Amino acid sequence: MAGRTGSALLPLHGGRVPGWLADRMTRLGAVMSQAIVHHYGRDELLRRLAHPFWFQSLGAVMGMDWHSSGITTSVMGALKRGLAPLQDELGIHVCGGRGRFSRQTPHELALIGERVGFDGAEFAKTSRLVAKVDSAAVHDASSSIFIPLSSPTMAAGPLFSRE
Repeated sequence: MAGRTGSALLPLHGGRVPGWLADRMTRLGAVMSQAIVHHYGRDELLRRLAHPFWFQSLGAVMGMDWHSSGITTSVMGALKRGLAPLQDELGIHVCGGRGRFSRQTPHELALIGERVGFDGAEFAKTSRLVAKVDSAAVHDASSSIFIPLSSPTMAAGPLFSRE
């Protein structure tokens, strides 16, 4: 992807994604992710999801307002729901979420680790550290230091590929 840089002002929106849109986002996100994995591989899907402009565009294609403040959690939630039935086929697991779901991340990582054979406890430790860094970056947003929160990994819990 091109090495362009820039910024966007994204206003804070309240409310929830309507059920019909959440269902559409779940189906569309799963199909798009599946197509990318089958044509380009898991690493390419993860690379694209970590690219802030690509991720924002994905959210818009899935039906979110392009400038919606809830785009990260809404898209990642849709991907978590949509990819869950495909996780063994694709080798991609989405963990965490917002609110009470974020606190389930360590347990989810441990369960996946047991099932597919990696150290889930170590992933959980890293996840907690990333969440602390993310939280600190958000709290420091009013100072002169700008720390971009450009990765869905930081914003919505770990998303990883098993090799």
